[in-house]
Amino acid sequence: MAALTALRAVRDDGRVAPGSRVLVNGAAGGVGTFAVQLAKALGAEVTGVCGTRNLDLVRSLGADDVVDYTRADFTERAGRCDVLVDIAGNHPLARLRRALAPRGTLVLVGGIAAGGGRLLGPVAQQLRAVAAGPFTGRRVAVVRWTPDGADLRHLAGLLEAGRIAPVIDRTYPFAELPDAVRHVEGRHARGKVVVSL
Repeated sequence: MAALTALRAVRDDGRVAPGSRVLVNGAAGGVGTFAVQLAKALGAEVTGVCGTRNLDLVRSLGADDVVDYTRADFTERAGRCDVLVDIAGNHPLARLRRALAPRGTLVLVGGIAAGGGRLLGPVAQQLRAVAAGPFTGRRVAVVRWTPDGADLRHLAGLLEAGRIAPVIDRTYPFAELPDAVRHVEGRHARGKVVVSL
């Protein structure tokens, strides 16, 4: 699921091509680790945004630049990216758009934590983002996917060729499933968490 989501975000919604400047906000998580690798596999120049403890991990995945969100706000680097893949959902839309080049693309993955209201939550924020896109000169896409055999085969080929690899944070025995869920809910897992049966 994480790899398919990243593939749709980067290749399909982001339309990443060789030379694209891509920023991945949430680069150390399950989707983010794949997004960084897939963007590099497509020939992009990639910036990963993550916390201090994950800087080396994100660099090892191929990121050309990393931003430590505890020390700098990537949205202050105005107009720096052609494609911004937002997984973390920790910035308002206006600030995300500020980081984009004039004809850039904002790709929203999952919910947006910074606003949206109580009734519809992240869906309201996503709808506002898509509706405002044409008026800002920037394209906005919300990632949706369904399992697809061709995409799974494509990902398998990239895995076999060593162009992408899953990042596993921890492995828990099934008896410790509640601990695994708590770890994931803390939103600081690096890559994916595995439960062994």
